[in-house]
Amino acid sequence: MAHSVLIVDDAAFMRMMIKDILSKNGFEVVGEAADGQQAVDQFEELKPDLVTMDITMPEKDGIQALKEIKAMDPNSTVIMCSAMGQQAMVIDAIQAGAKDFIVKPFQADRVLEAINKALD
Repeated sequence: MAHSVLIVDDAAFMRMMIKDILSKNGFEVVGEAADGQQAVDQFEELKPDLVTMDITMPEKDGIQALKEIKAMDPNSTVIMCSAMGQQAMVIDAIQAGAKDFIVKPFQADRVLEAINKALD
């Protein structure tokens, strides 16, 4: 059965890029969110196998959303997405429970490697 994925990024273009990579590789994208609050709400509703989470977003950032998702489901699998130069935030995210991180701009092989590793 295909793994279900929730894609969280405030940039529609970035969501589209990840969705494209995942869809072509047998993953089922069950939801998309544009900010951290939507991410938490959709996670609760959809219970996806995996969440790709942008770090910098309006309303609620990715690290706050990650913490709330982890509080809801300690076994949730979340991979952070960050632009170069966000190393300190990436470390915070890993400490908060993120499984891995992907750097923008996305490279399909790196995205799939991180996701497959996180889901193992």
